[in-house]
Amino acid sequence: MSPALRIAREEWRWLRRDRVAVLGLALLLLLTVAAIFHAAEQRDALTTERARRQSQVDQAFEASPDRHPHRMVHYGHFVFRPLSPLAAFDPGVEAQTGHTLFLEGHRQNSANFSEARQSSLLLRFGQLTPAFVLQVLAPLLLVFAGHATLAREREAGTLRQLLAQGVRPGQIVAGKLLALAGLAALGLLPALFALGWMALATPASAVLAATLAAGYALWLALWVLATVCISAWLRQARSALVALLAVWAVGVVLLPRLAAELAAAQLPLPTRMETDIAIARELAALGDSHDADDPHFAAFRARLLAQHGVSRVQDLPQNYKGLVAMEGERLTSELFVRHADAGFALQQAQLDRVDRLAALSPVLALRRLSMAAAGTDLAAYRSFLEQGERHRYALVQALNRLQAEKLTLAGDRSSRDNRIGAEHWHDLAMFHFEPTPPAQALRVAAPAGAMLLLWLAGLGAALAGATRRIGRVAA
Repeated sequence: MSPALRIAREEWRWLRRDRVAVLGLALLLLLTVAAIFHAAEQRDALTTERARRQSQVDQAFEASPDRHPHRMVHYGHFVFRPLSPLAAFDPGVEAQTGHTLFLEGHRQNSANFSEARQSSLLLRFGQLTPAFVLQVLAPLLLVFAGHATLAREREAGTLRQLLAQGVRPGQIVAGKLLALAGLAALGLLPALFALGWMALATPASAVLAATLAAGYALWLALWVLATVCISAWLRQARSALVALLAVWAVGVVLLPRLAAELAAAQLPLPTRMETDIAIARELAALGDSHDADDPHFAAFRARLLAQHGVSRVQDLPQNYKGLVAMEGERLTSELFVRHADAGFALQQAQLDRVDRLAALSPVLALRRLSMAAAGTDLAAYRSFLEQGERHRYALVQALNRLQAEKLTLAGDRSSRDNRIGAEHWHDLAMFHFEPTPPAQALRVAAPAGAMLLLWLAGLGAALAGATRRIGRVAA
């Protein structure tokens, strides 16, 4: 057996005798398993509930009686955001963002009923998820179990004895790394089983599940390297423990919160009221379809008359009111999309600011990778809103087209008296959400993965320097 393996075996014996390591590992495994089952159960319950609600509103829309098409525009429809299969592992922004969209004409509503707003203050404080356990709690286990790996040998005088027997410093450090890496692998094992189950038993992408597994393996490898490195540089185990706890508190707890606050302060988002006022002003400037003398719609009427070679709107082959409704919806939808794009561009700029601070805290890169692979990041939420808006526009324009084609202008005087058959509502409201393609999610996660690899290389270089220092001190 090589010296590194013998040292790793002895380190494992010491860890088995250390109650802190054993109890810490048992607690971590228990929390991980509990988080996996709780998150999976919650995801299944939410998925079932949203599918049931979606089926109810779809049936209610199709069961609507004979009505004027424009009344159906204002009655509107609901769509619910489906959960990503990997949201059970890392819910990301799911709890803070709404999951229900009300679609209606002339308006673009925001998603409502986020889980965080509906839950108690205690639940808003945090969620027990596999991602949270591995991001925040697993490093603590490695810190308490491994802070004394080399410092303990130095304090006891056994490090000098090992070197005097011909064991090279690199072999000693490699043995300590193997032992602590084995502990990290045990802590990661339930999460790996959970990701494998999600890839097999759900529509989750196997590539994205593997990306999540690789990201968290890198994260724990960083803490293995950091723990052994600091234990090698500092002379006392107590000093190593204090230093590692400070690194964990600043890097895992403080900096992520500080980064978000700094980004929000540097690039503040407009409030909902400010956005509504800006949209209302621009809507007023677009034109009023109910005003016969409005410049835009007067020009629109003139183009229609010239296109069909008639002099009166009554002679148009289609209902002029329906055509005006279609033109008005086109104008307002372009305005809504422009404001939504501007808002998301600002939020993306905030995320870019946060990403730059990943050079100071690798947990920021891990969270970006984790949410992108799990399909629970801002990009996935934006995709739902944009698909919902496209569905809203198609639905409203289909109803406006029914008004233009199924009703005559002469008879279209009252929405109470002029109706079309309920069979026209069938299949209009069906919403099919397309999840983010795995290739696109991987492109988002790739820079975060590269940052984790850079951290790994940097810590490896620092540990190499500490290893050389061990040899010099012994000499």
